[in-house]
Amino acid sequence: MPQLRELLSGAGMGSVRTYLQSGNVVVCSDAAPDELAAECERQLMNGLGLDISVIARTRDELAEVVRRNPLGDVAENPKRYQVSFLNTELRSDVVEHLGGLATESEHVVAIGREVYAYHPGGIARSKLWSRLAGKGLGATATARNWTTVTSLLAMADE
Repeated sequence: MPQLRELLSGAGMGSVRTYLQSGNVVVCSDAAPDELAAECERQLMNGLGLDISVIARTRDELAEVVRRNPLGDVAENPKRYQVSFLNTELRSDVVEHLGGLATESEHVVAIGREVYAYHPGGIARSKLWSRLAGKGLGATATARNWTTVTSLLAMADE
């Protein structure tokens, strides 16, 4: 991830740090999240030739995601507890459809521009996960497990 850090630092973003080899980045910027995401997308395309959608959240928005934690009472395994970060809120019919895809053991809650989903049996065969990871949401999305979400918040707080 050194190349990514150098690219974003060179674009004027401050305190650029990456989380593992995951493509998750924490930066200091005065830009609004949507502007920052668009600038990151431009940098990735121009600097690395990668056409990748970027979702950005402020430190306070990320803290609110963690504070909400609507499935904290049932999500026992943080690696199977996913938060999908969206560029826009989902339509109500899409949220209803997601709920219908959840198995008896799975849980899903949509709040604002995030969808929290717990897959205790894993995501490999989950129809819910397939839909969350697919193109049919009507929104750009990227998902992170709970461990990653809380680690990114800790990085933002440093």
